[in-house]
Amino acid sequence: MAAALNFPALAVPDRHGGNLFETDPHLTALLRVYMPAAVATHLQPYLQRLGALAGGELDSLAGIADRHPPTLTHRTRRGVDEQRIEKHPAYVQMERLAFEEFALAAISHQDGVLGWNGRLPPIAKYALTYLFVQAEFGLCCPVSMTDSLTRTLKKFGEPALVERYLNDLCSLDLDTLTQGAMFMTEQGAGSDISATETRAVPDPSQLGVYRLHGDKWFCSNPDAGLAMLLARIEGAPEGMKGVSLFLLPRVLPDGQANSYRIIRLKDKLGTRSMASGEIRLEGAQAYLVGEAGRGFVHMADMVNNSRLSNGVRAAGLMRRAVAEALHIAQHRQAFGQRLIDMPLMRRQLAKLIQFSEQARTMVFQTAEALRRSDAGEEGAYSLLRILTPLIKFRACRDARKVTGDAMEVRGGCGYIEEWSDPRLVRDAHLGSIWEGTSNIVALDVLRAIRRENSLSALQAHWASLRQGANLSAQDDQLFSGAAARAAHLAEHASAQGTEVLARQAASALYHVTTATAMAWEAAQAALPRRLRLARQVLQHRVLPRDPLSADVELVSEDDLAY
Repeated sequence: MAAALNFPALAVPDRHGGNLFETDPHLTALLRVYMPAAVATHLQPYLQRLGALAGGELDSLAGIADRHPPTLTHRTRRGVDEQRIEKHPAYVQMERLAFEEFALAAISHQDGVLGWNGRLPPIAKYALTYLFVQAEFGLCCPVSMTDSLTRTLKKFGEPALVERYLNDLCSLDLDTLTQGAMFMTEQGAGSDISATETRAVPDPSQLGVYRLHGDKWFCSNPDAGLAMLLARIEGAPEGMKGVSLFLLPRVLPDGQANSYRIIRLKDKLGTRSMASGEIRLEGAQAYLVGEAGRGFVHMADMVNNSRLSNGVRAAGLMRRAVAEALHIAQHRQAFGQRLIDMPLMRRQLAKLIQFSEQARTMVFQTAEALRRSDAGEEGAYSLLRILTPLIKFRACRDARKVTGDAMEVRGGCGYIEEWSDPRLVRDAHLGSIWEGTSNIVALDVLRAIRRENSLSALQAHWASLRQGANLSAQDDQLFSGAAARAAHLAEHASAQGTEVLARQAASALYHVTTATAMAWEAAQAALPRRLRLARQVLQHRVLPRDPLSADVELVSEDDLAY
């Protein structure tokens, strides 16, 4: 008889099965700062339910869907040309959770969603998304695009067009739902929208209908029922002023397939669960949305909403990565002690927490600015206009570092695909590419300063936050001094010929905003730990430091209680 094997107890700590809402010690308190009390109370059971799913069943489904990406079929077995994308049942089940049970695409467009009497504020959607994305990133792209397309269609579309498609875009039944997409990128144009070559020719037999010809190079959710895209109407001038926005249906009103093909699906580094492909438009019918020649202006509304969603997803990825790293450090022993008892490990974990909590605070701040802007509050649009590219620029870049460094805490096992770490790392890299690369988005921060008076709005917001933070005289001087320097740098960067400072300026504005907002949160939620964290953000990411200093900054286990 073979000897019994002796397995060490909990050799590799496993957090699977935990509730990601309940194990997040600050989330409930922060939501009660940013949400009306009645909304926070109403959402509590939904957040509890989603937290349990994200830590267990949803996480398992995400792993399965990541290992079994969608495939493209061009013909039926009878030889009929009929394209369809085959999705793994695990992905379809996640779609039902996102679109049906938690209404993530409809929540901003319908009354009565999730049993709430009226329309829930944006923070409700982003809080749920923040939990959902900690398990599954890829599906959150179709969810976001469906939500954003609906918003843009309602804002700029003809009433008849809105009436035709709105109900299906907001359906809580996956079998009747019309999902949305955005087909903007062309191989030769990339981020340069003015170089768009797709042509739109008026259909003489149908008033208001255009025929589109051209290729779109990177189209996520390519089999979506509706897509927004940019094209140049025949005879329109070159450049940005010749580009218009169109709505492209997958199926025409008479039930026939529209005239465009999915050429192939992309083999991607991350977001493997969700299909992305290349589209060839072969006289496809589409409808003009908004004014001809103002396509980029109209599309910017959808892009900015998607950029905020990118920031939310980056924050969620960081939270998942940090929570995994903290769990490992608390339960893994090496050299006779827990990892979290080692000073160097504490220091590294504290850095990861800083990135993660900055992004979370920026999510809440931007969501609140969106609510105020949609309500028509004075100055709120200018504030939203700068917060959105700031979170897209900095949080998405930080997610790449945080997920990679958190993988290292698990060690060699973190490099193995059966754990969540590799998927988080792969998915994190998309955020700083989707909806504009880092340079493009940093330059957009400067554009907001020049065109929307956004820096003045941000400075006023900083002052309001400092006032609500009840800072000591010393802290007030620290925060106001950092704010003044960051604003001066941003003003200088936005001047003619100094755009090379765009990234540096955008980072400074992000760090000052998050630090000031965390100090405000500390007072509003009675969380003194967040004030310490706010000071650390300024000390580590804004204020001058001597890289050769031997000063030791000790981190206690209490500092890591996140």
